[in-house]
Amino acid sequence: MSRNFLIGAILAGAMASLALVSLVWTPYDVTLLDIPNKLQGPSAAHWLGTDHLGRDMLSMTMVGLRTSIAIAAMAITVGLIFGIPLGLAAAANRGRWLDEVIMRGNDIVFAFPFLVMAILITAVFGPSAVNAVLAFGIFNIPVCARVTRGAALSLWQREFIMAARVSGKSTTRISVEHILPNVTDLLIVQGTIQFALGIQVEAALSFVGLGVQPPTPSLGRMLADAQTLVTIAPLMALVPGLAVVLTVLGLNLLGDGLRDMLDPRLRLRRT
Repeated sequence: MSRNFLIGAILAGAMASLALVSLVWTPYDVTLLDIPNKLQGPSAAHWLGTDHLGRDMLSMTMVGLRTSIAIAAMAITVGLIFGIPLGLAAAANRGRWLDEVIMRGNDIVFAFPFLVMAILITAVFGPSAVNAVLAFGIFNIPVCARVTRGAALSLWQREFIMAARVSGKSTTRISVEHILPNVTDLLIVQGTIQFALGIQVEAALSFVGLGVQPPTPSLGRMLADAQTLVTIAPLMALVPGLAVVLTVLGLNLLGDGLRDMLDPRLRLRRT
């Protein structure tokens, strides 16, 4: 087991545990305002202090992590559900019209910067968690499609695929029974990397007011609230910022470790 995988698993697991615990318990109600006790430092009552509205920072961070992880997970799921079939179909029809349509459609999506796409979606449908999932999910579809197609293309030239074709199996059946299982490892690694990106994207959208809306806590919203109070209450920015950094770092290290474990060529190259 690689060191990157171990460190990543510990960091990502710790952040995920905080998010899961928040489903059943938080030290304080995140909707409870306590103005007389606002901007307090760490204490026995509030381990990470309070924000500008007197809310407990630890409770806010736990729920904010849950929000970010849930949105990123749903967006990745959207990308995988639609991207994998498109990538398999494109690889199975390499050089034909279906491959061209799928790849040019991917190019059109990539032509729009993600933030511009998010602004367009929220301008039409309004800022919300659902629209944040929609925006990042749409961006993930061509990413997953390209990764799947690239991995599948090399497999279509392998002997066991030729044997399956000779045996009379259809293109669709070969894609599902033989191609997909052999690209799953790569998709797991790519999904982990995109998951980390999703945490950053959710925080960025909420920071500019395009993601989760109050009163639901969000790490990006917490950072936005803290930007004018950094010199007065630095923990308001430091706590959610560290939560984002540690979660993204853990997922990236986890993805790097998974890549080493699942690809023996990379593991041998680094030893």
